[in-house]
Amino acid sequence: MKQALHCFFLFIAFTLLLANPLSAQGKFNALQLLTDIKVLSSDEFQGRKVGSSGSKKAQEYIIKRFLEYKLMPFDGYFEQNFAFTPAFSINSTPNTKINGTNLIGYIEGKLNKDMYIVLTAHYDHLGIRNNEIYNGADDNASGVAGLFAIAEYFQKNKPDHSIIFVAVDAEEMGLKGAYHFVDNPPVPKEKIVMNINIDMISRNEKNEIYACGTYHYPFLKNYMSKNTVKHEVTLKYGHDVPESISGGAQDWTFASDHGPFHKASIPFIYFGVEDHPDYHRPTDRFDTINQVFFIKATELILDYVILFDKYLKAVKNDKVGK
Repeated sequence: MKQALHCFFLFIAFTLLLANPLSAQGKFNALQLLTDIKVLSSDEFQGRKVGSSGSKKAQEYIIKRFLEYKLMPFDGYFEQNFAFTPAFSINSTPNTKINGTNLIGYIEGKLNKDMYIVLTAHYDHLGIRNNEIYNGADDNASGVAGLFAIAEYFQKNKPDHSIIFVAVDAEEMGLKGAYHFVDNPPVPKEKIVMNINIDMISRNEKNEIYACGTYHYPFLKNYMSKNTVKHEVTLKYGHDVPESISGGAQDWTFASDHGPFHKASIPFIYFGVEDHPDYHRPTDRFDTINQVFFIKATELILDYVILFDKYLKAVKNDKVGK
C-alpha cells in the first residue's frame, strides 16, 4: 500500500511538472529531487540515526549521489569521521562513545578557487523509537535532496568560487558533526566566507520559508535584496533575534548546523520552515511533504546560492569590516 501511495504521489508531481515546464526543464531535475527525498526517508534507512546501520546505508547513497555529480573529495575521501560522547545515557549505559561521519565534497571555482561557500544539510534523524521508524522526510532528507539539486546545477554551471557540500551527521545529538567540521575544516578556516545551511524545506501551510541570520549579519540581507527572480514561495526573514528582544519568537541561531559556524564568526544564512505537527514524529514521511512547495523552495535557495557566489568577494570584504 505504501509503495502504491508513493508511486501515486510521484505521478501527481510529474503531472504538475508537465503543466509547469519551468520546474521540469529548469535548473535541476525536479523528479530526481523528489526521488532523493523519497529514498532517504524510506523505511530501508531506518530513520538514519547516527551510528546505525540505517545511517551507513544513507552514507552509501549520499556518496553515490556525490559521485554522480562529480563532486571531488578532499584527500581522496568523502568521509570525515568523528566520535563523541552524548550528554545523556544510551540504553542505560552512560558515557557510550558514538561514531559519526560527515560526508564532504566540493566543486572548484573557476575564478577564485581559494574562496569557499560551505553548504550544509544534516542527514541524520531519530532512528527507531518504540518500534516506530522516524523517517525524517522533512527533517532533513529534504535538505540533503536540496543539496544534491544545487550540486547538479553547479556541476553544469561552474561557480565563480569553490563550493563545499557537507552532508552533516549527528545534528540531532547537539550539532556534533557541524562542530567537528568547523573545528577540522578541509580548507583554511579563514578562506570560508560563509555558510548556507538547509534544514526542513519541504512543507509549510503558509507557503513560507525563512532566511535566518541577517540579524547577526545584516550586510547579507543587502545582497539578498539584489535578487530579482520572482518565486512562488514567500521568503521571510527572522527567527534569529534573541527572544528577550523579539517578544517570544523562536530564536534559531543555534537550532541547526549553522550554529557552530556562527560561533566561529563565519556568517551564515539558514533556510528552513517553522515547525509543523509532524516535526520529530514518525509521521514525518514522504507522503506528508508538499512536493510542489519543496521544488519551489529548492529553486529559491538555489537562486540565493547563485547570488552569493556572484557577490562572494564583496561579502568577504563586508565580513572583514563587520
